[in-house]
Amino acid sequence: MQRCQCPKVLAGLLGRGAEVAKRVLITAGASGIGYAMGAAFADAGAEVWVTDIDAGAVENLPEGWRGTCVNVADEPGMAALFDQISGVWGGLDVLCANAGIAGPTARIEDVALADWRTCVSVNLEGAFLAAKYAAPMMKAAGKGAMILTSSTAGIHGYPNRAPYAAAKWAVIGLMKTLAMELGPYGVRANVICPGAVEGPRMEGVLEREAAAKEMTRDQVYEGYASGTSMRSFVEARDIAHMAVFLGSDGARLVSGQVIAVDGHTENPDPKV
Repeated sequence: MQRCQCPKVLAGLLGRGAEVAKRVLITAGASGIGYAMGAAFADAGAEVWVTDIDAGAVENLPEGWRGTCVNVADEPGMAALFDQISGVWGGLDVLCANAGIAGPTARIEDVALADWRTCVSVNLEGAFLAAKYAAPMMKAAGKGAMILTSSTAGIHGYPNRAPYAAAKWAVIGLMKTLAMELGPYGVRANVICPGAVEGPRMEGVLEREAAAKEMTRDQVYEGYASGTSMRSFVEARDIAHMAVFLGSDGARLVSGQVIAVDGHTENPDPKV
């Protein structure tokens, strides 16, 4: 995983040098976008705590990071996590509710209800539980930032990925409500919508979509890239930089916003 290349800039945004470093929780933070977020926040001087369902990955986090193996859709586990955070840190400044799964790749008539529920549970209920338990801590402090990871699928829709798209649209509705409920307490909420992000997870998406559309992996890849104004995929660090900004005092009046980091999607459904 490539580390942040501009720690001085990020440190300035986050307020490095303050009496207390920002305390940041990132769900699904042991790999992919979440790991990149953790690296960027750490480079900016924050204390980092991540969750993941991969126990091995949690055991091998970078020095100085804290980690907990927990399923974000499991309420007792999440309640215990926040009790632990409260005991160790005494509070939380930034929540990155980042956990998510791809769900099935199939036409709506072929989606099993069990697969639908699993996808929605992790992507939506995981964000809900993280926000539910972070909110009292942030309200008590009179400040905080919640950053929820949605997707361009949560803006445009996503053929063959109905459970994922539905959950990601719902994450935006959740964020808008959090911004309204928590704003009077000094707590901000925003959504980042990544586009097609380079990495192992996207490779799986490309292979499954290629099979569903009877295309090659390369055709689907080129379709996604050409479907953006900047003709490019996104890197995890691009998402991480936006998260650091949204978690910083430099974004103190940025709340209730849906921010796509995707090179501007023009065509969300590459078919040729």
